[in-house]
Amino acid sequence: VMKNKELVIVGMSGGVDSAVSAALLLEENYRVEGLHMTNWNDEEPYCTASQDLQDARNACKELNIPMHHVNFSKEYKEKVFNDTLKELDQGLTPNPDVLCNREIKFEDFTNYAKRLGAAKVATGHYARIKEKKGLKYLYKGIDENKDQSYFLHAINPSILESVIFPLGEMNKEQVRDYALKKGLPNHDKPDSTGICFIGERPFKEFIKTFLPPKPGSIINENDEEMGNHEGLMYFTIGQRKDLGIGGIKNLSGEPWYVAEKRQTSNQLVIVQGRNHPKLWRKRIFAQSMHWLNPKDEELLLEDKVLECQAKTRYRQKDAHCKVKKNQNGLEIIFKNSQWAITYGQYLVLYQDDYCLGGAKIMPLPNEYFSLMPCNPSRPVPLAILKKTVSIWSS
Repeated sequence: VMKNKELVIVGMSGGVDSAVSAALLLEENYRVEGLHMTNWNDEEPYCTASQDLQDARNACKELNIPMHHVNFSKEYKEKVFNDTLKELDQGLTPNPDVLCNREIKFEDFTNYAKRLGAAKVATGHYARIKEKKGLKYLYKGIDENKDQSYFLHAINPSILESVIFPLGEMNKEQVRDYALKKGLPNHDKPDSTGICFIGERPFKEFIKTFLPPKPGSIINENDEEMGNHEGLMYFTIGQRKDLGIGGIKNLSGEPWYVAEKRQTSNQLVIVQGRNHPKLWRKRIFAQSMHWLNPKDEELLLEDKVLECQAKTRYRQKDAHCKVKKNQNGLEIIFKNSQWAITYGQYLVLYQDDYCLGGAKIMPLPNEYFSLMPCNPSRPVPLAILKKTVSIWSS
């Protein structure tokens, strides 16, 4: 019977989620093989690559399925990591996990699996795919704490046709229970955290080896100097750790947060208290919208306004908003102010559990240069316009 079954290749990370995905597919009588990717090569103690490979092998052995191994380090550096460094250098806070899913896990991986004869690929992501009128759509996983649709919003829509997410209807507890019952060796392995493939190393120390320090001053909202920083690229909006300014005799004793990164003057602006108005915003701008279903683009044609929910970061409650197109991208107005909006992160749009896709949160061109909003009687100097264009095209 098995001979005419489709071959599904499962991305075996070495973790419990992918092992359970493979086991569930076997129960559904698919032909299953594993494929482990190595995407980061170094022997640092933080890099768990060799342990993950071993764990993936053990899981495949326990399930009695073949395992393939491919090294995508070169592709990861070229398509994900170099972009990440470039964006950090521009003052943005990139999200390498989103890029990694788009370029590596659901592009290079899928192509490689198809060369191995796979009809379908599967991963241990917590998300669901539903079919309507012959088209596949991405939905959130039912476990709200683990749903990973946020990280999957940028994948090539045509690839959804051949993807299976076996864990979409399960929560983490059920996955671990199932793994224990199946006798899977990694049933109690802790969840991996940290940047995709790079592991849990100290971010600043790691980035320093690629982007040398560019020291500047730390100022408060009144432009008073509060201390020094080693480089804007080591900080993100809303950050409160590692500011190195503890012990300042201050007004309220509340913690300080990064509110703004001023690229032009290389200043880090900090404010006191999580509820400081500088940390909250109602209106934001995003560009390069990626629709998971190209038909959904019609939701924003001409002067249409799309009412939906959005996340501006992973693990955030969905926030109601209105989205409309402007000449450079999307303008988003939230019903309630959002905390620590961060340039370079993704805005992902939802209609309930259905994921529409996402766009990159960016400064408005005139915000970037603290210009007055464009008005025709005071044209923007050409030099600045050229600069603006290069930022938008980069």
